[in-house]
Amino acid sequence: MRRGPIVAVLVGVFLVGYALDQVTKALAVEHLDPANPPTFLGGWLSLKLIRNPGAAFSMGSGFTEVLSVLAIVALLFCAIYLAPRVTKVSHAAVLGMGMAGIAGNLTDRLLRAPGPLRGHVIDFFAVPRFAIFNVADIFLTSAAILVVLWTLVESRREAAREKAATEAAGDS
Repeated sequence: MRRGPIVAVLVGVFLVGYALDQVTKALAVEHLDPANPPTFLGGWLSLKLIRNPGAAFSMGSGFTEVLSVLAIVALLFCAIYLAPRVTKVSHAAVLGMGMAGIAGNLTDRLLRAPGPLRGHVIDFFAVPRFAIFNVADIFLTSAAILVVLWTLVESRREAAREKAATEAAGDS
């Protein structure tokens, strides 16, 4: 397949995801009152603004600089190593999703208080008995789930091909 559609999908998904993350975070900071979060869907979802120095579930809050450096390395790895090797449009979309998620939260760590590499990530989607998260987290999680599902499906396909090849060799 030509690289043009693959690059277009990867860049397009990345830009849309990154922009959606940054716009929703700006709106959350501007309009949400942390003391009075609005609730929706019978309390299943609320918009509770927090500034998260850590990773998921606020774990690693003492390692914000390390998380920032890991995000930089991950984004560079995706752009320099993975992107040139993508051969399917669907894989380009998933890589774009992952990169948008990484870049969205990295932007917060680089540009928000208390300072570069130590910035707190804006989170605002709250589900009862779960983490408070943002659009970047949704993109990252969705990309990770798709990678796992594709890996499982591909391993089953490979096993079926091997079985068929073994049976065909036995019939000869």
